[in-house]
Amino acid sequence: MQHLTIPLEKRMADGYSIPVGGVHLIFVTAGDGLIGCGAFDIAALEKFGVPAAKMQAMTGPAITSIEEILYAEVKEANTHAVGKGIVKGMIGKEALELL
Repeated sequence: MQHLTIPLEKRMADGYSIPVGGVHLIFVTAGDGLIGCGAFDIAALEKFGVPAAKMQAMTGPAITSIEEILYAEVKEANTHAVGKGIVKGMIGKEALELL
């Protein structure tokens, strides 16, 4: 597992990359929510009241690093994330500032 502390304008975020088989689960937490790669079920997180956004790689079929998810685009956001101002097309760092 890889962990990075990421400085944002208003706070710090924690990024994680966890190897599972031949892929990595990549996500970043900030405040009370997270942005995650396509493997995350943001609807399930919504049931627990967690603001979450699923990110889409800017290049290639999948997000491959913590650094990349910061500049990936929001592909989908649950209602808790939308309530915090997160919208489709926003980059990861912008979304994290709102969580």
